[in-house]
Amino acid sequence: MSTAEFSIKLRVYIEDTDAGGIVYYVNYLKFMERARTEFMRSLGFGKDYIFNHDLMFVVHDVSVRYHRPARLDDELQVKVQLQAVRGATMSLQQDVCRDGELLASAGVTLACVGRNSLQPQRLPRAMLDTLRQAQVH
Repeated sequence: MSTAEFSIKLRVYIEDTDAGGIVYYVNYLKFMERARTEFMRSLGFGKDYIFNHDLMFVVHDVSVRYHRPARLDDELQVKVQLQAVRGATMSLQQDVCRDGELLASAGVTLACVGRNSLQPQRLPRAMLDTLRQAQVH
Protein backbone atom coordinates (compact mmCIF):
# COMPACT_ATOMS: atom_id res chain seq x y z
CA MET A 1 0.00 0.00 0.00
CA SER A 2 1.52 3.32 -1.04
CA THR A 3 -0.63 6.35 -0.31
CA ALA A 4 1.34 9.26 -1.66
CA GLU A 5 -1.29 11.66 -0.37
CA PHE A 6 -4.34 11.51 1.85
CA SER A 7 -6.90 14.31 2.00
CA ILE A 8 -10.22 15.28 3.51
CA LYS A 9 -12.67 18.04 2.67
CA LEU A 10 -13.83 20.53 5.28
CA ARG A 11 -16.22 23.46 5.23
CA VAL A 12 -15.34 26.74 6.96
CA TYR A 13 -18.01 27.63 9.51
CA ILE A 14 -18.54 30.91 11.32
CA GLU A 15 -16.92 29.45 14.46
CA ASP A 16 -13.67 29.07 12.45
CA THR A 17 -13.46 32.74 11.52
CA ASP A 18 -12.65 36.08 13.05
CA ALA A 19 -14.97 39.10 12.96
CA GLY A 20 -13.97 39.74 9.32
CA GLY A 21 -14.98 36.27 8.13
CA ILE A 22 -11.35 35.13 7.69
CA VAL A 23 -10.22 31.81 9.15
CA TYR A 24 -8.39 32.49 12.42
CA TYR A 25 -4.78 31.34 12.06
CA VAL A 26 -4.82 28.66 14.78
CA ASN A 27 -7.78 26.91 13.17
CA TYR A 28 -5.58 25.71 10.32
CA LEU A 29 -3.81 23.56 12.93
CA LYS A 30 -7.20 22.12 13.95
CA PHE A 31 -7.99 21.32 10.32
CA MET A 32 -4.61 19.58 9.99
CA GLU A 33 -5.22 17.59 13.18
CA ARG A 34 -8.52 16.33 11.80
CA ALA A 35 -6.83 15.24 8.57
CA ARG A 36 -4.07 13.41 10.49
CA THR A 37 -6.70 11.63 12.60
CA GLU A 38 -8.58 10.50 9.48
CA PHE A 39 -5.32 9.49 7.80
CA MET A 40 -4.46 7.21 10.72
CA ARG A 41 -8.02 5.85 10.79
CA SER A 42 -7.79 5.06 7.04
CA LEU A 43 -4.73 2.92 7.79
CA GLY A 44 -6.56 0.99 10.52
CA PHE A 45 -5.23 2.96 13.47
CA GLY A 46 -8.24 4.80 14.83
CA LYS A 47 -8.63 6.06 18.37
CA ASP A 48 -9.64 2.59 19.66
CA TYR A 49 -6.39 1.05 18.40
CA ILE A 50 -4.29 3.87 19.82
CA PHE A 51 -6.02 3.84 23.21
CA ASN A 52 -5.91 0.02 23.42
CA HIS A 53 -2.15 0.20 22.93
CA ASP A 54 -1.82 2.96 25.57
CA LEU A 55 -0.38 5.37 23.02
CA MET A 56 -0.72 9.03 22.27
CA PHE A 57 0.74 11.16 19.55
CA VAL A 58 1.97 14.60 20.53
CA VAL A 59 3.17 17.36 18.26
CA HIS A 60 6.92 17.61 18.77
CA ASP A 61 7.51 20.27 16.15
CA VAL A 62 5.38 22.29 13.75
CA SER A 63 6.26 24.99 11.26
CA VAL A 64 3.36 26.69 9.47
CA ARG A 65 3.41 29.07 6.56
CA TYR A 66 0.28 31.02 5.68
CA HIS A 67 -0.07 31.84 1.99
CA ARG A 68 -3.66 33.05 1.42
CA PRO A 69 -6.70 33.43 3.67
CA ALA A 70 -9.62 31.04 3.80
CA ARG A 71 -13.04 32.59 4.29
CA LEU A 72 -16.42 31.75 5.72
CA ASP A 73 -18.18 28.95 3.79
CA ASP A 74 -15.10 27.96 1.75
CA GLU A 75 -14.70 24.25 1.04
CA LEU A 76 -11.15 23.25 1.91
CA GLN A 77 -9.06 20.24 1.08
CA VAL A 78 -6.64 19.30 3.86
CA LYS A 79 -3.81 17.04 2.73
CA VAL A 80 -1.41 14.74 4.55
CA GLN A 81 1.81 13.33 3.13
CA LEU A 82 3.84 11.08 5.39
CA GLN A 83 7.47 12.02 4.77
CA ALA A 84 9.41 9.85 7.24
CA VAL A 85 8.80 7.30 9.97
CA ARG A 86 11.29 6.41 12.68
CA GLY A 87 11.01 4.26 15.77
CA ALA A 88 8.96 6.73 17.81
CA THR A 89 8.36 9.67 15.44
CA MET A 90 6.84 10.53 12.10
CA SER A 91 7.23 13.61 9.93
CA LEU A 92 4.44 14.87 7.73
CA GLN A 93 3.82 17.57 5.18
CA GLN A 94 0.35 19.08 5.41
CA ASP A 95 -1.36 21.52 3.08
CA VAL A 96 -4.67 23.32 3.22
CA CYS A 97 -6.04 24.24 -0.21
CA ARG A 98 -9.12 25.82 -1.75
CA ASP A 99 -9.87 24.85 -5.35
CA GLY A 100 -6.23 23.82 -5.83
CA GLU A 101 -4.86 27.07 -4.37
CA LEU A 102 -2.42 26.62 -1.46
CA LEU A 103 -3.62 28.52 1.61
CA ALA A 104 -1.40 27.12 4.37
CA SER A 105 1.40 24.57 4.52
CA ALA A 106 3.07 22.92 7.49
CA GLY A 107 5.81 20.52 8.40
CA VAL A 108 4.72 18.49 11.43
CA THR A 109 6.70 16.03 13.53
CA LEU A 110 4.72 13.77 15.84
CA ALA A 111 6.16 11.76 18.70
CA CYS A 112 4.61 8.58 20.03
CA VAL A 113 4.38 8.57 23.83
CA GLY A 114 2.91 6.30 26.47
CA ARG A 115 -0.56 7.50 27.41
CA ASN A 116 0.16 7.45 31.14
CA SER A 117 3.91 8.04 31.28
CA LEU A 118 4.05 10.63 28.47
CA GLN A 119 7.51 9.22 27.76
CA PRO A 120 8.64 8.46 24.19
CA GLN A 121 7.58 5.00 23.10
CA ARG A 122 8.33 3.03 19.97
CA LEU A 123 5.50 2.58 17.52
CA PRO A 124 3.96 -0.91 17.60
CA ARG A 125 5.48 -3.08 14.86
CA ALA A 126 2.23 -3.37 12.86
CA MET A 127 1.78 0.41 12.89
CA LEU A 128 5.41 1.04 12.00
CA ASP A 129 5.27 -1.38 9.05
CA THR A 130 2.01 0.09 7.74
CA LEU A 131 3.23 3.66 8.08
CA ARG A 132 6.46 2.87 6.27
CA GLN A 133 4.42 1.51 3.37
CA ALA A 134 2.28 4.67 3.35
CA GLN A 135 5.11 7.19 3.31
CA VAL A 136 6.01 9.19 0.24
CA HIS A 137 8.88 7.54 -1.62
